[in-house]
Amino acid sequence: MRSFFSFLLLIPIVVFSQTLTERITKLEQEIELVGNKNAKLNEELNDLKLEKIREDLHLVGMPETTVGEEIICHSAMCLVYEEKHEQAKWVAHIILPDIVKGKEGRTDDFRKDTLVKTGTADDDDYFLKIKQPDGKIKYDGFGYDRGHLAPSADFRWSKKALSESYYYSNMSPQQPDFNRQKWASLEATFREYVTTHTETQLYVVTGPILYDTLPKLERGKNKVTIPEFYYKVAVDLTNNKAIGFIMPNKKVEYPITSYAVTINDVEKITGINFFYQLNDSLEEVLESQKIIADWLPEKQKNDVDPIYQPSLPPGTFNTVVAKNHIKSGKAVSVTGTVVDAKETKNGHLFFNLDKSSPNQIFSVMIMAKNIVNFSYNPLTEFMGKQLTVKGKITDFDGVPTMFIEKENQVEVEQSPKMKLILE
Repeated sequence: MRSFFSFLLLIPIVVFSQTLTERITKLEQEIELVGNKNAKLNEELNDLKLEKIREDLHLVGMPETTVGEEIICHSAMCLVYEEKHEQAKWVAHIILPDIVKGKEGRTDDFRKDTLVKTGTADDDDYFLKIKQPDGKIKYDGFGYDRGHLAPSADFRWSKKALSESYYYSNMSPQQPDFNRQKWASLEATFREYVTTHTETQLYVVTGPILYDTLPKLERGKNKVTIPEFYYKVAVDLTNNKAIGFIMPNKKVEYPITSYAVTINDVEKITGINFFYQLNDSLEEVLESQKIIADWLPEKQKNDVDPIYQPSLPPGTFNTVVAKNHIKSGKAVSVTGTVVDAKETKNGHLFFNLDKSSPNQIFSVMIMAKNIVNFSYNPLTEFMGKQLTVKGKITDFDGVPTMFIEKENQVEVEQSPKMKLILE
């Protein structure tokens, strides 16, 4: 009898347990359905955003065309292709705040742009593929990167748009040291601007400066032109800010801010009329701007350009040229402006000239034991002022650094004199 009642007592527990299992299964199914629905809604949302980008590009973002030019538009970028140079004259796109949450990675699916009626460059314009006896492919490159004009990382929120950025109509032959370093830094600067101004979208137009006497990739099938310079212009219509850049296609030694110009300057050099559909007065206000600090992260807003080297006396160097003297073992003079400073826990003093951490290009250090050799507090006296320091330059954690021991190794000027570097 006892075992019978024990059996009866177990029945509700078994039934209850089965009901929980059914409820869990049902809930998992509902979550899966909701997930699939969300994925579909996100896809529809992305399509609408891409459509809005194309609309905004047509309304504001594209330069004025000339006779015979055809505008080609993809999901998130528009361009005009220069057939005789086998690359775009310009590529216009928009950086959305969505890049903050974007997770798409490089696709590397380089391919011809079939929308260009005359045809575009292709793989064999940048390298040869040679099949080896063992069946493996050997790549014989021509020494240039397939440099994006509209960067793929600007589209990381959209798999479709990111993939389309690998069309050869968006490629131009760039020196590897240029493409992977300062050009990439400029691209990242614009993305960082958008991530800190999440209420805006940034209109960007990028292109090579093309003319007939430029050299070609002679080993390539279509003889692609090798640009000497590239430009990039950007407009933020939410905050009414704009800027331009012209950079040489080579290893760039100076910080990217040294190559900032107005959009008007870019128009004079390229002959392209950017953002011509804006109200004339607004266009002029925007295209005459060159307020570099507006485009820098907060920590870098005190940064300045290195002093124009030819303006310095013989034997004195700016903070970029100074690195060439790391291995000389000789005492030299270096001039720059202190833009940030710190005291370490051990009492040592560090000063960064012209560019602040983590992008410092030249540092000055005073060891704690040597601070007594100064009649003033260097930490407060140097900040924001132009210094000329004399001593040997060493490599300290990859940064050219001068160790100062005495006050007479430093000259402090009250009014820094900056000049734009043009190369």
